[in-house]
Amino acid sequence: MRGDSISESRNISANDQGSANKERRRVGFRRFKNRLAFGLFFLSTLFGIVVLAVLLIDVFRDGAAWITPHFFENFASRLPERAGIKAALWGSIWVIGLTTPITFILGVATSIYLEEYARKNWFSRLIQLNISNLAGVPSIVFGILGLTLFVREFGLGPSILAGAFTMSLLVLPIVIVASREAIVSVPQALRNASYAMGATRWQTIQKVVLPYAMPGILTGTILALSRAIGETAPLIMIGAATYVAFTPENVLDSFTVLPIQIYSWVGQPKEEFQFLAAAGIIVLLGVLLSMNAIAIYLRNKFQQKP
Repeated sequence: MRGDSISESRNISANDQGSANKERRRVGFRRFKNRLAFGLFFLSTLFGIVVLAVLLIDVFRDGAAWITPHFFENFASRLPERAGIKAALWGSIWVIGLTTPITFILGVATSIYLEEYARKNWFSRLIQLNISNLAGVPSIVFGILGLTLFVREFGLGPSILAGAFTMSLLVLPIVIVASREAIVSVPQALRNASYAMGATRWQTIQKVVLPYAMPGILTGTILALSRAIGETAPLIMIGAATYVAFTPENVLDSFTVLPIQIYSWVGQPKEEFQFLAAAGIIVLLGVLLSMNAIAIYLRNKFQQKP
């Protein structure tokens, strides 16, 4: 009997030892997968940062010397030393200045309707699905739509207003999707508390839902406008000029924008135009960073509100 007990104890110890070894191997394998995932993600991030840094260094090395007061005061020219970015810079400011309110108002209003007023049935789900799919449609398709609808049907011609409407169509799905997600994230308890205080649905949206969701909405708007200011194809499609020797004075004037001007310079055979294109890219980055800084300031201001 004693021998059987000793044998049984040894078997139990052996089984425990086997289970412990198996657990150590499982934990070791999980740690290996964790380190592997960390390495892959770190290398991916590092690759993107290095490529971006190389591009920026190359652009600043070629274009920084061409950023002079004359560069902002002159219009495009066939002579590189006389060429400037005045018309394109003002054109971009006009287009993005109109695109921003149109996109923001339509995008937020659509999101409020879909999340707060529309019935949750197959039709609303179909609308939401199509809006999400529109965010992935190539920009040239929106250019064709803008050419047909705004330039020809509405008779706006290749004007700033037609360009702003076209760019609004392009980035509107991004703003709607981001705004819907921000509105959905508002706790239902806040809405119920507002209703319990006697507020109407619109008062609840105005005083509770929108202030809570505004940081998320502004983040989506930042991403959408960042895409809009760098787009070229839709504006070329609606007839935006590559050479403009005046600054726009109203929304029905012809125009050009920074990406089109840069694209035009890159295609020129003289080497100096490549440096002008690099200088144009620096200006475009400056405008983009300024827009983002304003939007981030507004977002942080809403986040700090109690």
